[in-house]
Amino acid sequence: MTLKSKCILWAVPLLFLLLVIPAWTQDAPDAAAEPAKTAPIPAGARLDMRAAVQRGLDANPAIVAARHALLGSESGRKSALADFFPTASSSYGWTHEDRVPRQSGVRVGDQDSWAYQFNLNQPLFTGFRLLSTYQKARLAKEQNEDKLYQAELSLIQSIQTAFLSLLQGRMDVKSAQDSVERLKSQLQVTQAFYEVGLKPRLDVLQAEVQLATAQQELLKAQNAVDTQTAQLNTLLDLPLEAGVNYVGELDYAPFTRTLEQCLTQAYKERPDLRIGEKSVQMAEKDSTITASAYYPQVSADYNYNKAGDDPLTGESKHLSNSNQENWNVGLNLQWKMWQWGSTYYAHDQSQETVKQIRSELDKTRLNAGFEVKSGMLSMQEAADRIGVARKSVEAARESYRMALARYQAQVGTNTDLLNAQSDVSKSEAELNGALADYAKALSNLYVSMGQKNPGLAIE
Repeated sequence: MTLKSKCILWAVPLLFLLLVIPAWTQDAPDAAAEPAKTAPIPAGARLDMRAAVQRGLDANPAIVAARHALLGSESGRKSALADFFPTASSSYGWTHEDRVPRQSGVRVGDQDSWAYQFNLNQPLFTGFRLLSTYQKARLAKEQNEDKLYQAELSLIQSIQTAFLSLLQGRMDVKSAQDSVERLKSQLQVTQAFYEVGLKPRLDVLQAEVQLATAQQELLKAQNAVDTQTAQLNTLLDLPLEAGVNYVGELDYAPFTRTLEQCLTQAYKERPDLRIGEKSVQMAEKDSTITASAYYPQVSADYNYNKAGDDPLTGESKHLSNSNQENWNVGLNLQWKMWQWGSTYYAHDQSQETVKQIRSELDKTRLNAGFEVKSGMLSMQEAADRIGVARKSVEAARESYRMALARYQAQVGTNTDLLNAQSDVSKSEAELNGALADYAKALSNLYVSMGQKNPGLAIE
């Protein structure tokens, strides 16, 4: 055999490993799971709730991690698929004997020998183990898709909650600023009355105390706004001091879906329910894999052997042609027929695991229904509070105008005016809180239904 022929012979197994198997197992990449490359946000950019949510979905590290987990599970699926195809292995070695091999006084080999073996193995029947393993890997990928969706829903809820708290904080700041301005004006009037002897010093001191209290409330409201802005920047993977302007207003729009519609949506779309269903199916595949030990394992083999007295396993002077180069094919059957109940009890354990996971899925479904019902009740409560709070604000403002006019006309007391001003601040804060609570309840309701709604648009 020529050197060229020998090199070709050696290259066949290597080409098989490098080209054939990857070609069988390669699929198109999952573009949807590829982590997105986020563009930087310029200073002074304006982001509404929808844009903020989209930025978070693109850049938040938790979402990026979930996308990488999904890509990894796709590789696991391909790895399980590859096990269906034949595997190739080869070995090459050198052996030195302490004496020349002889048989009946005739030399039958060399003290130094070189051997090369090549094996091709194809599994034919594995008791459904390979099939179930692949199906389980595919389910794991689908489960990671649902986990990615669940992570996105959780992030949307966090961003919307922080965004709504920021809008509420800005309204509280505006209310506190108005309160401070009213109290400053009131202090000036009270001071003027005191200087001409129309009011006692007590009225001035009370006005000063109320003004200082309002200024402290204003500082707290401004700090809350700064805190919520920093939290939003963190959720959106932006620098803490990023100069982003979050825009939006708290408003009320009635929710028109019924409880039955919401429950139907939740049972169909909630990712935790789909994750639970995949977990049950994966446990069933594990049970099938365990039961595969009941069945015989069948495979086919092709073997090629070559030996010689030089490193390229060339011709040998002392080996016959059959010993120097040969090949064979065969079928192999292996069946473990008795293991003292090991397989039986392992299979029984796997079936109990299936029942356990199925019961946990039933519990998750019950909790899903409760979350939808609870979300609707919270939203209805906040909606009712909005109507009451709006009337309260109108009444409080009118009461303040009347108290101010009576005080300036010297027919009302300073205490009445301070109380009226305090009522305005409280009623405005209650309205701000009711509007924010309604929007947060709406956000929680959409998440409990498994539905993405980045801009909280009423559908």
